[in-house]
Amino acid sequence: MARIAGVDLPRDKRGQIAVQYIYGIGIPSAKKIFADARVDPDKRVKSWSDDETGRVRDIIEREYKV
Repeated sequence: MARIAGVDLPRDKRGQIAVQYIYGIGIPSAKKIFADARVDPDKRVKSWSDDETGRVRDIIEREYKV
């Protein structure tokens, strides 16, 4: 299970939808996060590697106030 900014992301959702469960992240922010992290936004959270999860987490914690 991916836990980012204190929120457990739903495992069966697409990544772009799942990160929107974090307060302060909407559709435009989610698109930018995945472009910067070089992660496929249509990939399910349960299919993310540890490296992909880390890149998404780093960008959210560094660039967004959540």
